[in-house]
Amino acid sequence: MTQRRLFVTTALPYANGKFHIGHIMEYIQADIWVRFQKMRGHEVHFVCADDAHGAPIMIAAEKAGQTPQQFVAGIAAGRKPYLDGFHIDFDNWHSTDGPENHELAGQIYQDLKRAGLIETRTIEQFFDPDKAMFLPDRFIKGQCPKCGAKDQYGDNCESCGAVYAPTELKQPYSALSGATPVLKSSEHFFFKLSDPRCIDFLKQWTTSGAVQPEVLNKITEWIAPGDDGKPKMGDWDISRDAPYFGIEIPDAPGKYFYVWLDAPIGYLASLKNLFAKTGRNYEAFMADPAVEQVHFIGKDIITFHTLFWPAMLHFSGRKVPSAVHVHGFLTVNNGEKMSKSRGTGLDPLKYLGLGMNPEWLRYYLAAKLNAKNEDVDFNADDFLLRVNADLVGKFVNIVSRSAGFITKRFGGQLTQDFDPAGAALLQTLAAASEPIAGLYDQREYGKATREIMALADQVNAYVDQNKPWELAKDATHNERLHQVCSVLINAFAVLSRYLAPVLPTLAREVEKLTGLTLASWHDAGPVRAIAPYQHLMQRVTPEQLEALFEAPTPEQPSQAAEKLDSDPNLPPGGEAIAPTITIDDFAKIDLRIARIVQCEAVEGSTKLLRLTLDVGEGRMRNVFSGIASMYKPADLQGKLTVMVANLAPRKMKFGLSEGMVLAASHADEKAQPGIYVLEPWPGAQPGMRIH
Repeated sequence: MTQRRLFVTTALPYANGKFHIGHIMEYIQADIWVRFQKMRGHEVHFVCADDAHGAPIMIAAEKAGQTPQQFVAGIAAGRKPYLDGFHIDFDNWHSTDGPENHELAGQIYQDLKRAGLIETRTIEQFFDPDKAMFLPDRFIKGQCPKCGAKDQYGDNCESCGAVYAPTELKQPYSALSGATPVLKSSEHFFFKLSDPRCIDFLKQWTTSGAVQPEVLNKITEWIAPGDDGKPKMGDWDISRDAPYFGIEIPDAPGKYFYVWLDAPIGYLASLKNLFAKTGRNYEAFMADPAVEQVHFIGKDIITFHTLFWPAMLHFSGRKVPSAVHVHGFLTVNNGEKMSKSRGTGLDPLKYLGLGMNPEWLRYYLAAKLNAKNEDVDFNADDFLLRVNADLVGKFVNIVSRSAGFITKRFGGQLTQDFDPAGAALLQTLAAASEPIAGLYDQREYGKATREIMALADQVNAYVDQNKPWELAKDATHNERLHQVCSVLINAFAVLSRYLAPVLPTLAREVEKLTGLTLASWHDAGPVRAIAPYQHLMQRVTPEQLEALFEAPTPEQPSQAAEKLDSDPNLPPGGEAIAPTITIDDFAKIDLRIARIVQCEAVEGSTKLLRLTLDVGEGRMRNVFSGIASMYKPADLQGKLTVMVANLAPRKMKFGLSEGMVLAASHADEKAQPGIYVLEPWPGAQPGMRIH
């Protein structure tokens, strides 16, 4: 099998708010595909970034009394609990405000200019007389000029998908002030997307197999000529006037790239940032014709990713996307639109906070997803049934009904002398490997999980035919019991490998149990012995689902967090500033730079990590820190941090703690969970004192 070289992205989340369940669904879909490709032995680079520019962020930062950079940094700091919580394993997470994106955006613009596809025009643009600023498209609303839908944004209609200029809106109004905007003249820069060269290219690229058939149908409408013979899709306004938070257009002071120009370039910037960290050659990688560039996006941003983005790349002399995989929206309980106030929202952090297994959700979404851009409905009753009946009842029960006998009767050792029916069953499971792999590759996760559960049904039929619990009652049936349970353990290992892209944490537990490596799609060989079995997965309870969809009250975290985010009268960080001290008081605290030489989990504690610190004093210090909820040991090892070096040692249950690592958190942990370890800038050295 030829090794593929894959560059994979998800849509960049806009850095003006927390992740919602739609983000998590998309990331899980892409993560499953990436994990599968890595299991097949392919080279994969999976990246994302915060979409950090635009007027909405500038305005939100102003309201918060922060610079846009500070505002975006605060949003970015809250990403980790979501990604780690749902086992989403990006290789790199960056920001479109990074230097790589500034550089690449300027280069691509200049390349498009040299290709003759950039022109300037004086246009009339909506201006908010109350706010004294030109209005970005997203801050102008009105009736769609095509279908008449109300309250549509100034650049495209979410109802019919039409793309238009803000000045085409009917009954426009400012989303900032509600004022009726007035027209003012301004010079703008345009990407000539209607140029015959672009149209010819897009016709070729969109029919190359890069998009799904239903997406192609929509694109074809946009490219097709209208009554005037011109493409329905017009040229693209890529500039915005100051004040604007973004990337300034080269040689055009006061003019900035529209956020949708630099946002997708953030994919390339994140990859370039990753390669700089790992010593890889970004230019050589992207120049390789074998490299596949794959994007996972939602159906609300098709125009940008299937028209503007590939044309920008092609005419700037760069690789175009190999595939743009579009998914639908996530609805709740038979298509109801999500609403926090009605209790129909699905809050990802609330899900985790209720102790609900993230792999329940990963499996449920996988069972519902396919290769089309169809909406996915989260139905509470269906969720309970699929998790309890399929995942636990059919799959996990295979090992729970056999492992105990292997441990108690046979010292954990398996026989390789399978009975004919058992051997035939294992051959059937092995033969399903490539068909299931094909379904994963095509993103037909629903079909893949159905095939795997159909195999689990065959294994459970073997259980019912042989009834190991009956065989165990008579010692004369020991040999037969050994055979049956050995077949079941091996069958479970095969099914675990097939589900590993969906259930990565459970797969690692199965590796510990069986001694096999499930990181490869290829057969890992027979299981020869098992460790003592520990239960792998609990059932979901109706009470958990009721709590998940319970409408929030003022005391609950979701509303409390919103209040903390929006109420300027609350104290910073949720608590009042401490009483004033003198410089002499501060001088008593010896704060030092420390390097985390080693970091490990503390056995018997879910909150603590044990840090081995080098404070530049010729010996190592042992410090316990309650940060396990936010960090994996590998995240911290080798990092610099700040510690209180003259704090009296404290004897704890797990050993002596010789200092304190500094970390930040909000006073109301339920409303704003998270602990953030302080990290000095590069150049600081262990032992340096903080003054």
